[in-house]
Amino acid sequence: MGYSVALVGNPNCGKTTAFNALTGSKAYVGNWPGVTVEKKEGKLRGVKEDITLVDLPGIYSLSPYTPEEVVARNYIIKEQPDLIINIIDASNIERNLYLTHQLVELGRPTIIALNMMDIVEKRGEKINIKRLEELFGVKVVPISATKNQGLDELINLALEVGTKKVKIASKAIPFDMIIEQSINEVMILLDGKQIDEVYNKRWLAIKVLEQDKKVVEEFHLSKEESPIVEEASRLLENAYDDDVESIIINGRYEYITKHISSIVTNRPDHKITLSDKIDKVITNRILAIPIFFGIMWFVYFLSIQTVGDMTIGFMEGLFGTIGDQVGLWLEGMSVSPWIHGLVVDGIIGGVGAVLGFVPQLMILFLLIGILEDCGYMSRVAFIMDKIFRKFGLSGKSFIPMVIGTGCSVPGIMASRTIESERDRKMTIMLTPFIPCGAKLPVFALMVGAFFPEHAWVGPSMYVLGILMVILSGLILKNTLFKGEAAPYILELPEYHIPNLKGVMMQMWDRSKAFIIKAGTVIFVASGLIWFLQSFNFSLQMVDTNESMLASIGHVIAPIFAPLGFGTWQASVATVTGFLAKEAVVATFGILLGVGEVAETDPTLLTSIGQFFTPVSAYAFMAFTLLAAPCFAAIGAMKREFGNWKWTLIAIGYQTGLAWIVAFLIYQVGSLLFK
Repeated sequence: MGYSVALVGNPNCGKTTAFNALTGSKAYVGNWPGVTVEKKEGKLRGVKEDITLVDLPGIYSLSPYTPEEVVARNYIIKEQPDLIINIIDASNIERNLYLTHQLVELGRPTIIALNMMDIVEKRGEKINIKRLEELFGVKVVPISATKNQGLDELINLALEVGTKKVKIASKAIPFDMIIEQSINEVMILLDGKQIDEVYNKRWLAIKVLEQDKKVVEEFHLSKEESPIVEEASRLLENAYDDDVESIIINGRYEYITKHISSIVTNRPDHKITLSDKIDKVITNRILAIPIFFGIMWFVYFLSIQTVGDMTIGFMEGLFGTIGDQVGLWLEGMSVSPWIHGLVVDGIIGGVGAVLGFVPQLMILFLLIGILEDCGYMSRVAFIMDKIFRKFGLSGKSFIPMVIGTGCSVPGIMASRTIESERDRKMTIMLTPFIPCGAKLPVFALMVGAFFPEHAWVGPSMYVLGILMVILSGLILKNTLFKGEAAPYILELPEYHIPNLKGVMMQMWDRSKAFIIKAGTVIFVASGLIWFLQSFNFSLQMVDTNESMLASIGHVIAPIFAPLGFGTWQASVATVTGFLAKEAVVATFGILLGVGEVAETDPTLLTSIGQFFTPVSAYAFMAFTLLAAPCFAAIGAMKREFGNWKWTLIAIGYQTGLAWIVAFLIYQVGSLLFK
């Protein structure tokens, strides 16, 4: 019979790297029921037993303030995993042990995986494993997930605990005498109540004292019981001149602080680490922003204009050959011309035009994954917090925006972790301004066609997106969202060499999501676009210029004419971007007949020039960047806002700003670059 193991730890403790190393590629990603928090689970590798490893969200505590904390706590209490593996960043052990203290209070079988021990050894520090085990009553295994060190020992211990060969007794970590007296009074009170066996009575008593909302809602205290709890709370508040929750929090930290010197020995006093030296440059007040843009330029230069650009010819040839062979096969089957056109020009041409950019995106996702894994992206959030706060935005907003570089949908969902409703709504509205993976094929197409010698053009979309976020912060904080941004506390991890396997898995997950989208949404969209550009409203097969698509395009073209792309083809491509941003490239691919290999072998990059000038192409990129996102992201905005009112306000603001910015770029640019 199989059993479950929960992986719990702080953000940036190396939990994801450990999960990937322990499960290999057998991981399944989804969302927890009822919330948009990511759920990961997989089978423990290299063992005969059926062991499911559940990667709980990165959290700092088990207080029910964020969806991540609620998910983690509910899973541990209600689902009762057979074992908890608490991943701790050994290089920042004092901060990480706060969560460990809470986990031990729950009374569930727990072992500690002391991660990043290689960093501790480089510092010359030593961690007393036996002392740590004595103080917290749990088994401890030192590991380094990035170097695959100690993982076999961790797996063996997990097997022994899970199969009850080794028993772990829960330890009641003591507070001081006054706090313990109040806890005991509430425990006596709970003796008279029917308590579900999933709860640990001591943990429950502490939560009742803290007036934990989730616990209070579940355990209704009678009129006779409430005064007892109030008296116990009053005793604490009078003794410490503070609220009960803060007293309990301080009590946990005091226990850790009291014993940390016996856990970590040989600590160098005020030693400047390598991370500190790097941060003096990376997070420098003057150099930080130029360095960030320089790094993003280099990422784009490699993925789009050099290494990535080498793949374009191969992908064009591949889909050209596929279209040619499928076309010959269909001709041999004597199918009607419209079916031949739908399959070759519509589906293969449209989907192929999008999938042609997959190698470039894979390189881009790989490089961004490396930046995230080594610890640099956390510094970017820290850097941006200083800037954002000056313009009425919270630094917490930047984390959803970083997530949004892969896809705006999870980026918008990540705004749920922001407690302030004001900051959360602003973040939902502004996150789509950061280039997502779906917009990158559009940028790659325009850069390749009009700016092949200018490496700054692609990264400038990130600059423009951030500038519009800042400008919008100024506008919105004085109109729709008046007030001050909430403070932002961020823990910076140590720099470390990225785990190549973990980065590759992350790259593949993002790329796979893009490919699946191209194979589903873009597949359907390509067929629909081909149908509209091949038939008129009488359903007669006609020339493209007389089609339904052309008729629709001529109606909406005047809206985009002041922006420099007033042809019906460019206008239609702009509108299809609301279905999915990748559909913009698919639309051009179908309209230009890229799926059909002609004698002159025209390509998308060369033939796109008939619709744009370099200035209007840049304006088109800006409009694509800033306009309302795809339908999936709009749906995510609706879920997070909770109503259509704010969703429509966001769509109107995004698209209106996009039109104004594109208008200014084209009009001013046309004057400057006649």
